[in-house]
Amino acid sequence: MDIDPRRLRVLHEVARRGGVMRAAQALHLTPSAVSQQLAQLEREVGLALIDRSQRSVSLTPAGRVLAGYAERVEEELAEAKRELTRFTERLAGPVTIAAFPTVIKHMLVPAMRDLAVRHPRIVPAIHEVYGAPALQELRLGTVDVLITEQDMSLPALSQPSLTCRTLYIDEYRIVVPPGWEDSHRTVADLADVPWVASEPSHACGQALERLAARHGFEPRRVHVTTEFGPALALVAAGHGVAIVPTLALLDVPEGEVRVSRIRDVGARRLDVVTRVSRTRSGEPDPVQAVVIQAIEEATRSIDATLVGHLRTADALEEPGQPVA
Repeated sequence: MDIDPRRLRVLHEVARRGGVMRAAQALHLTPSAVSQQLAQLEREVGLALIDRSQRSVSLTPAGRVLAGYAERVEEELAEAKRELTRFTERLAGPVTIAAFPTVIKHMLVPAMRDLAVRHPRIVPAIHEVYGAPALQELRLGTVDVLITEQDMSLPALSQPSLTCRTLYIDEYRIVVPPGWEDSHRTVADLADVPWVASEPSHACGQALERLAARHGFEPRRVHVTTEFGPALALVAAGHGVAIVPTLALLDVPEGEVRVSRIRDVGARRLDVVTRVSRTRSGEPDPVQAVVIQAIEEATRSIDATLVGHLRTADALEEPGQPVA
């Protein structure tokens, strides 16, 4: 009995993703191609691996057993790749990184530039995905490195199968339209103004909830956005105020919005998340480690830029005024 390991990988994806369609998406194949690979694998082993008697595809007992071995094969191949890396002078291989727009622009793009010079055989691929879907892709192995955001008031991500390390603490600031009267100097002054709010599941949405609860008001969420670009554009046009992280302010031309000197708004935590190594050595993937180091170096390099940007913004406000 000869079993093609490439078809084992197809069975593995069908098992852990729960269907042919999702497996096809993960493998960048058509559903028809996945079905053909499964049928060929069944001919190779002489057993039915897929239960086709129901509308949804499920594995037979034999299919579940073989899928378990397929998972071990995947782990062994990953271990072999790590071991072989030790014999090469230069690190190489693909690394898929999931993140969101501000991190992609200000951290990942500079990191990729550095990697291209230092480690040209490492091939990073960026996927714009975040939140629960990104964590799911990380657990499934479609993503290797994940950058997450979370309001600092919430506990850090803690799961036995994942490792999490802080990348950056990104302070929130309140931005107001440049043409508004200079009378919004405390949080209480903002109780009745229109807000450009984030989704409640996003860090900035959680920050607004926390700020409003602390100061005893219900914000008027006139506009709700998921990205900082549209939120800042609405503020610049005079349609409301918003909470944004300092990283988002790097994309705003000077004077387009006014950064309030109100502080103690909180911060979001940006974390680097990877899967816990399941290899015999227990060591992290060396290629992923180099990629994470490049991201951390790119993050440190933007600190001075952020400080200068905020110093300019704060200078637009009158000194000596209340800020909380």
